[in-house]
Amino acid sequence: MSEDWNTKYGPRRVRRDPPTLDEAIFAAIGITDDQQAQTEIAAALMGMPFDTVLAEVKKHSRVNARATTRVIAGEQGAQRSVVVDRRVVRKFAIDKRTGT
Repeated sequence: MSEDWNTKYGPRRVRRDPPTLDEAIFAAIGITDDQQAQTEIAAALMGMPFDTVLAEVKKHSRVNARATTRVIAGEQGAQRSVVVDRRVVRKFAIDKRTGT
């Protein structure tokens, strides 16, 4: 979907893509932890039936359950999150002629 308008530099075109259901669910997950509320938010954003969105939210919750975030108890019982990321190792080639 695109829209054209005229500027002093000539006509300009802007591409507008409507959000996908995955993006709406991602936004809802960022707002609340409750699955029912996530479903209502995503359904309202997309204008889709509640039952259809609920199935997708449940799929996303299963995938997110396998995330690498762990909650541990710190000092005096305070909770903090630890995120474990995979570190990418980059190997650099050395030019044998110049040594760099």
